[in-house]
Amino acid sequence: MSLSEFKQKYIDFKLVLLLAGFYLMFDLVLLAKVMYMRNYMPQREYFSWSDFLIHNLLFDYIIVVSYMTLIAISTKRFLNKNYSWVKIISIHTLFSLLIGLIIRLIFDFYSIIAGRIDLADFDLRKSINAFIYVLDLNFLIYFAMIFIIYTYYYLKQVKEAEKRHSKLESQLVNTRMKMLSSQLQPHFLFNTLNSIAVLTDMDTKKAKDTIADLSDFLREILYNSDRNRISLDEELRILEYYLNIVNVRFSDHLTIEKKVPEDLMLKKIPAMLLQPVIENSIKHGYSYENTDLKILVSVYEEGKMLVIKVENDGTPVTESHTELMKKGVGLKNINDRLRNLYKDNYYFEIRNKEDNTGVETVIKIPE
Repeated sequence: MSLSEFKQKYIDFKLVLLLAGFYLMFDLVLLAKVMYMRNYMPQREYFSWSDFLIHNLLFDYIIVVSYMTLIAISTKRFLNKNYSWVKIISIHTLFSLLIGLIIRLIFDFYSIIAGRIDLADFDLRKSINAFIYVLDLNFLIYFAMIFIIYTYYYLKQVKEAEKRHSKLESQLVNTRMKMLSSQLQPHFLFNTLNSIAVLTDMDTKKAKDTIADLSDFLREILYNSDRNRISLDEELRILEYYLNIVNVRFSDHLTIEKKVPEDLMLKKIPAMLLQPVIENSIKHGYSYENTDLKILVSVYEEGKMLVIKVENDGTPVTESHTELMKKGVGLKNINDRLRNLYKDNYYFEIRNKEDNTGVETVIKIPE
């Protein structure tokens, strides 16, 4: 990982500024306290404002802000790795003790290097006493800043979740409306209604079933499936309306098989995921050389991922997956929804089969 990638992934400069601002407020309060004590509570020991401002406040400020920046980076890594709260609290308790020790060691080392104290005159006991004297204060300051860090990350995650949820809802509505738009194109309605008209004389029951399928399918697109994720069996039920209509149109030239184990039927998948994938498979599968098309929809588990595969024996694609994404609005919408639902934890690709006997669309999502 490069330095720029590390900064982008783990360092949030807004959070660093927030921590720096908080500790600046603490130092201002401390400064006001010292000013009051020097004026109204005279002390006998020697006191130098320059030493206090430069060697105490400024020196301490730089060390604490730098230390807490490292803690903020570590905290984000803890959150990404899903450590238990017991482990996280234990680690932060140790770090809260270390901050005072580190400040003391750096301050003593600086004082020796700068010649403020002689190495021979260095009193280890006095240094330890100074560390113990502010131990409780350092502990409280540390956890106050940790509270800021966790609150910041929590609010950021809430905002991102709300943004993703809003975007998903918008994408779901767009998906439904694009599906409706594509299905309501004149040639679709003409072919479907023409098939119904023919069936009216030949098979009245099938004509009525086709009308019912068309009605149910449009109703599902318009009014139902408002959830971003639905169970697999519900998705297949909605898909069946579409497949019934398609089968009427293509008659014996189209065969669609489903290979879905019963124990996976309650698994959650993005709503209205299969229909645009199958529609794309039908649209690009037929050609002058391929007038008959067979489509297989299969769902299975692969480790902790649920794999959804739609494959056909039609015309191979001549474009890459990236090029297909740019051309197909429906496919791009699927990819955007998957990214918002699962971030980078998903797989989506359209490719030719290894034996070049057709095309397969593979989607892998967390269970």
